[in-house]
This record gives sequence, C-alpha cells and structure tokens, in this order.
Amino acid sequence: MVFSSLTFLFAFLPIVFIIYYAVPQKAKNVVILVSGLLFYAWGEPIYVLAMILSTFIDYTAGRIIDKYDDKPKIRTICLIVSLVMNIGLLGTFKYLGFLINSVNGWFGLSIPNPNLPLPIGISFFTFQSMSYTIDLYRRNIKVQKSAVNFIAFVTLFPQIVAGPIVRYEDVQNELDNRSITEKMLGDGISRFITGLGKKVLIANNIGMLWTQVKGMDYGELSAVTAWLGILAFTFQIYFDFSGYSDMAIGLGKMMGFNFPENFNYPYMSHSISEFWRRWHMTLGAWFKSYIYIPLGRNRKGLPRTIVNLLIVWAITGIWHGASWNFMLWGVYFGVLIILERLFMGKVLEKIPSFFSWLYTFVLVVFGWVMFEAVDTSIVNVGEMFGQVFSYIGAMFGANGMVMDNTASFAIVNYGVMFAICILGSSDMLKNAADYIRKKAPEWIQYGFPVAQTAVMLASVAYITTSSYNPFLYFNF
Repeated sequence: MVFSSLTFLFAFLPIVFIIYYAVPQKAKNVVILVSGLLFYAWGEPIYVLAMILSTFIDYTAGRIIDKYDDKPKIRTICLIVSLVMNIGLLGTFKYLGFLINSVNGWFGLSIPNPNLPLPIGISFFTFQSMSYTIDLYRRNIKVQKSAVNFIAFVTLFPQIVAGPIVRYEDVQNELDNRSITEKMLGDGISRFITGLGKKVLIANNIGMLWTQVKGMDYGELSAVTAWLGILAFTFQIYFDFSGYSDMAIGLGKMMGFNFPENFNYPYMSHSISEFWRRWHMTLGAWFKSYIYIPLGRNRKGLPRTIVNLLIVWAITGIWHGASWNFMLWGVYFGVLIILERLFMGKVLEKIPSFFSWLYTFVLVVFGWVMFEAVDTSIVNVGEMFGQVFSYIGAMFGANGMVMDNTASFAIVNYGVMFAICILGSSDMLKNAADYIRKKAPEWIQYGFPVAQTAVMLASVAYITTSSYNPFLYFNF
C-alpha cells in the first residue's frame, strides 16, 4: 500500500509531544510505547502483532540470558530462539512468496503462494530487536529489566518503519535517564524540517520523472532519456531515505535521544568502499558487527575474505527486497569492493580526484539500474538480466536514439530540480551554512528560521495537494 504516513504524522505529532512533555520523566517511556504501537498500527493494524511477538520473545530471552549468566547452554538456547523467531518472521513475510514463485518457475510446479502482505519496516525492527539479544549474549550491554523501557526501545515511532537502525547500545543510557535541552529541541526541529523538505520537495518531485521513464518501453528509450531517468531515481532514493532519516533523528532529539547518523553525502565518494561507508551507515555497521566479524572478516586469508565479503553483500542485497535483482545488486557491489581491495583502490588513490569520483558515481548509477529498473516479480534470472542490459544498452544508444521529445521535455521541466539535487547531495550548502553561522552578522542569521519556516509551509502545502508521495524504504 502507499503508506501516507506524513499526513497522519502531522496530526499525530502535536498530540504525542504535548502529552510527552507534560508527563513526568518516569512516564515518558510509556508515552513512547503507546504512541509507537498506535503509529505502527495505523499503517499495519494486524501486523503490529508480529512486532509485539518479536519484542516479547527478545525481552524474555534477554532476561533469561542475564539470569543464567553462568549457564552457557541456556544462554545459547535463548539466543537461538531469538534468532530463529526474528529470522523466521522476516523469512515468512518477506521471502516465502519469493521462494515459492522461484521454485514454481524453476521446476514447473504450482505450489500455492499465500501472498502475505509485507509488514512495513519489518527488516528494520527485527534487526533492531535482534541486535539486543546478540549484544546481551556477547556481554556487550546490560540487560533491560523494565519491559516498558524495552518495548519503548523497539517501538520508537520516529524510526520504527524506515530507520536508521538503532541498536540498543546506542540508546541504552537515554532509555533510563535523558533530558531535553533547549539546544536539542531547536536542533531537532531544524533537522526534522530539513528531512521533510528533502523528502517532500525534492525526492517526490524528481521521482515523478523516474516514474514516467520506468513506465516506458526500454527498447524505445533514447540515450538521454535513459540517463535522465536513472539519474532521477539516483537522487530520489537518496533524498527520500536520507530525508526520512533526518526526520527520525530530529524527532529523536526532540524526545531526548541521539540516534546515529545514517548518511554522510555518499554521492561525494571517491570509491565504492567509501560510498558504502557513507550510505545507510547503520545497516553497514549492523552487517559488519553481526555477520562479517563473526565470519572471520579478513583474518583468515584472502580467499576466505573474498568469500566473507560475497556472503555479506549477497545478504545485503536480499535484505533490500525479495527478488533476484536485489541479490544481483548486492553481489555487484561486493565484487566491486573486492576489486578495490585487490588493486583498484590503489589505482583510485593515484588518479585525479575528479576521475575517482566519476568512476564511483557512474558505477553507483549502474547499480541503481539493477536495483530499480527491473520487474521484481520476475523469477527467471535470464529475463532479469535482459531487462538490466536493455536499460543500460539504452543509456549507451543501443536503441539508435540519442535525444527524443521525452528527453527535451525532461530537460526543460526538471533542469532546475536536477541542479537542486546536485547541490543538495553535496556538502556545499552545509559548508556555506556553517560559514554564515560563524562569520556573518547576526541579522543575516535570522534568515535560517525564515528559510526553515518557508520549507515547512511549502512541504505541508505539497502534502495536502499532491497524491504522489511514495516512501521508498517503507517497502523494506
């Protein structure tokens, strides 16, 4: 479904924050718990039960792991139960239909597909809850004895459905004792408005171009149209996801939490390895801590390191969606990172920075073709590759057209928006704002709240008048 959370959010937030600020400190986590469940239930009234089940089992497993600290077998059994339950929930709702369709397609069978709806954000809240029991088993954190506090941790509504992935260790102290300073409140409001503007005013508008191009026959695309289309998606997914992360981080600050950063201008990267240190940073940290390091990372020789990287990146791909194109996308980046470790990284260090940036950006764009320009219902891998190569071929003029009317229309109507995307995905605006705050006269700095107010009003106007409001990462 199209999860129109922003409309609900604007009606929901004032009530929640009025109650949150009014109640005493000890009751604030109860407000978080109830508001989180209500927020999620509004979008998924039935599947909120899946989140409650996941939370209950992980909380119980954690209490038992702590109680029997000197009983390795009991601790291991509890960890296994937690992992099986979380992975089982994720596998059932997200991957069961995909596996059944794949088996049916490969072997000519007709196994019924239950076509279970995907609970929004299930990949986020299962990873978040699962990290608690793993870290507790490793003795990296202390047990949370309060059921209210633990459920509040899982149901923190600002980031419950689309990240960033907040591990328990990130907020364990703030769950028990936190304060909201005037600076945190101001920074939180500013960050929320920034994220809202990125999502609503930039991602939604540039995304309409990609929606148009994706709906066309790839065999009839001109080279310029194909490039403009996938570049539109390249910016759409960045501003959509980083915008939501900014909103979540801002709301967290307004509630007294410091959520981890999730993006650091990834399109400024000069290698694929650097790109993934800047893109969806909480997911990368999760896979590193819970998969790559347990596999032995790079300590068991080069062949094993290559295998470990391919495993991690295959899982990274399939985490994003139950389709073979996501697996291809993940392995693609895994191979590029392996090549950079073997020799390409040294090459990139020696060439001019513009060319290392261009190399990285173009390869990321090709990756987005695999990620998005494919019918995810396809189970035939050959057909999937056909779609990918068809689109990439169009980008290089395989259809015999460099320019067409669609491209001309897009340049005229989206040229300014592309310029905004380029500027907004770099750190130029941030650096300029920092300079103004440090050097400019005080009267000039009054422009910041004026600009933020304008962004807020424009965003609200857009939300209330536009029917195009996709949230891309709610699908994950």
